[in-house]
Amino acid sequence: MNKSLPLLACTLMFAVAGVSLAAQPQKGSNAKAKKLYCWEENGQKVCGDALPAHAVDSARTEINSKSGLTTGQMGRALTGAELVAAQAQAQAKKEAAVLAEAAARRDRAMAESYSTEEDLRRAFGERQAVMDETIKASRLGVEGRRQSLISLLRRAGESELEGKVVAKAQREKVSTQHELLLRQQEMLVQQLAEREQIDEALAAALERYNALKKPADGG
Repeated sequence: MNKSLPLLACTLMFAVAGVSLAAQPQKGSNAKAKKLYCWEENGQKVCGDALPAHAVDSARTEINSKSGLTTGQMGRALTGAELVAAQAQAQAKKEAAVLAEAAARRDRAMAESYSTEEDLRRAFGERQAVMDETIKASRLGVEGRRQSLISLLRRAGESELEGKVVAKAQREKVSTQHELLLRQQEMLVQQLAEREQIDEALAAALERYNALKKPADGG
């Protein structure tokens, strides 16, 4: 009995030691290496094994402390204005994609609607003719307003040359006619721009039409 006590004590000692070793973290390939964080403060590069609260929104580099290799790059947090701009840009891209898809559908419909290039030209020709008539009428209107204004100014000038005071009603007519002339001229400029846009649209439509028709004809 006395001889078995040392053996039992040794057995218990080894068992306890085994539990202690098992409880300790093992150094090996399964051990996760710590990260190092590097960021800038006041123009200086700062590194540490923990990221302080004031540096959370800063741009930083993450480094494996064991290998020394960079494991990640984090940009700084966007400001409120930058976030709004980024969201607006994303929305603009989304809308552009929708418009591009709509344009593609229109092009396919155009290729199916017009049997020949001449049919397409004829359709645009109708729009061009309508706009040409509108421009012609606007030019006549501008010229008419100009002649009326010249006549009113002439009469006002004659009154002044005769030493007479130009009546208030006459001055108001001159002002009104001048304003109407300016509006008519602005309208004419817009119409001329729209006429050019029709020509540009026709050229673009012909290019797309021919590009869509060629594969079909070749097939």
